[in-house]
Amino acid sequence: MKKIILPLALVISMFSCDSVKNVNSSSLSQATTLLSSLSSNSTVQQITTLFGLLDANKDEAISSTEAIGSVADNFNVLDTDNSSSLNLTELTGLLGLLK
Repeated sequence: MKKIILPLALVISMFSCDSVKNVNSSSLSQATTLLSSLSSNSTVQQITTLFGLLDANKDEAISSTEAIGSVADNFNVLDTDNSSSLNLTELTGLLGLLK
């Protein structure tokens, strides 16, 4: 039950933020579901899919306003080049945090 309530609460809270008003709700829902299912057995393909879902403006980077859940919680750790955005290589660092 917690696995359903937490992603749902995250989606609801995200829709209350101005920075995500124009985000495709289907993509955000899919990203939330995928993010909640990630584990130490997750693959780079799953991270690549997550990247595509979170990159709302399709600029090949995830800004702090596009990040959700554990990506947002670990944004500064994942942002290894301190560019204030995450590229796909940096997002794959999330796999290391799951172990």
